[in-house]
Amino acid sequence: MGAKALAVAVVAGVLVVIGVGAIKVARFGKAGESPADYATFVVKQGPLRISVTESGTIKAREQVILKSEVEGRTSILSLIPEGTQVKQGDLLVELDSSQLLDAKIDQEIIVQKADAAYVSANENLAVVQNQAQSDIDIAKLTLEFAELDLNKYVDGDYPNLLGEAEGQIALAKEELTRVEEKLKWSKRLFAEKYISQTELQADELAASKAKLDLELAENNLTLLKKYTYNRTISQLNSDVNQAEMALERTERKAKADVLQAEADLKAKESEFSRQKDKLNKIVEQIAKTKIYAPADGLVIYATSARRGGWRSNTEPLDVGQDVLERQELIYLPTTSSAKAEVDIHEASLKKVRLGLPAIITVDALPGKTFFGEVAHIAPLPDAQSMWMNPDLKVYNTEVYLDSNDSSLRTGMSCKTEIVIAQYEDAIYVPVQAVLRIGGSPTVYVSAGESFEPREVEIGLDNNTMVRVTKGLDEGDVVLLAPPLKSAAVEQSAERFGSEPNAYGFEEKAIYEQINNKLEDEVGKRASSGRTRGRRSESTSAEGTEGGRERFRNMSPQDREKLRERFENMSPEEREKMRQRRRREDR
Repeated sequence: MGAKALAVAVVAGVLVVIGVGAIKVARFGKAGESPADYATFVVKQGPLRISVTESGTIKAREQVILKSEVEGRTSILSLIPEGTQVKQGDLLVELDSSQLLDAKIDQEIIVQKADAAYVSANENLAVVQNQAQSDIDIAKLTLEFAELDLNKYVDGDYPNLLGEAEGQIALAKEELTRVEEKLKWSKRLFAEKYISQTELQADELAASKAKLDLELAENNLTLLKKYTYNRTISQLNSDVNQAEMALERTERKAKADVLQAEADLKAKESEFSRQKDKLNKIVEQIAKTKIYAPADGLVIYATSARRGGWRSNTEPLDVGQDVLERQELIYLPTTSSAKAEVDIHEASLKKVRLGLPAIITVDALPGKTFFGEVAHIAPLPDAQSMWMNPDLKVYNTEVYLDSNDSSLRTGMSCKTEIVIAQYEDAIYVPVQAVLRIGGSPTVYVSAGESFEPREVEIGLDNNTMVRVTKGLDEGDVVLLAPPLKSAAVEQSAERFGSEPNAYGFEEKAIYEQINNKLEDEVGKRASSGRTRGRRSESTSAEGTEGGRERFRNMSPQDREKLRERFENMSPEEREKMRQRRRREDR
């Protein structure tokens, strides 16, 4: 070994001695104190029970819960005394029904009116249906008559009128021929002086009249064919069309009237049914104001069965008290089996599981011990506890008792010890004697005039004693008040030291993640305060890189101080610091 190496070894030895002396002073406080001045514990070996003990309430495992089923708020008129042994059908609670009785009378009147409206709508539907059928029949008959009139004219009236006109022409022609023949002979006779001038003039007048009659008959035939026929046909066709449209309108209107009447009937029926349901509901509510025992049992008020403590602020059940809908009033245990309801704190939840044995002691039954097992653990914390104290998370847990002792009553206070594990031969120390240094459980063991730290392996604890599986022997003396400050300093130095290589993989990753986040944050703030003047990109990049390099070389404490200082600066001071750093980087 060279002189230089020897010198280094001597210096290191001196530093170790100084360090040990400092540690001893830190361990034992003031100088001059000895290990005898400190509280210690002699490591024991023997039976050890790991358990969780909580206070709770005894309840019947199977019971009938009677609730108020009257809507809204109502008051208690009569109440059976608590502790009464009742039979099935006995009256337990009578609630005030005066308002419901008044509502029943009013509702009966409304139901009668709705019934009358429903009957009227039913009769109106029959009338509307009858009237609709009558209107449709009349419209159909009108259309049929219009069609008959058209056919009658085309096939009957018109041929008759045509034949009559043609006959008039034929008669007029015959009459004209006869009159003209007579006039011819009259002229010969007048020439031979057989008839007078007057008779000749009469024959001439008759011939003129016959010509006029023939012209009139021919004109009548022309009028019949050219005008009267066309007009009459158009009128009769129009009558048929109007009758068809009138029939369609009548059918549509009749259908609409019937549908309207049916809809009105359905509405009245629905209203009548709704009002009847409301009346039936009121009648049911009146019946529910009297609560009868569904089975034989012992009457226990729900307020008495609730667990006590600072959360229980409900006044006892009594006559005149207002109750709400679905409020629990009375419990009727149906069997003699019992259970203990306890609240398990979230810190102990990882230890407790279903099926674990439990020891139950009841305050009202001193000297008696009951056994049971964990039967149910709530999946979520108790909501009322969180509402009263958001920092308190407890889980409702039920422990079924094996005993059917008749002395157990619902509402009795009890203590339940849930046994997690039980060892016949275990080494254990108080939980306050163990602390973690560097993540490892450590105790301070007596070594002559000092206490030396010793890593141990531990098992479960019962909040008082912790089982030591490795590292201690029976008879060892451990310090009850280990130097927590020293452990905290060592832990802090390890967690926040400047050497990331000393970290575990996960802590190193967290260290680098936080480091990168802080660097990015400083870089963002620096870049957001830059002036708008033109600069070269290379200068900006060099300045940013230089600032990051300085930040990496800082210790975590210096980085935190720099961050706090930067946050407390005014905008003007921040800009000046950025400009100064840029000048230094250039």
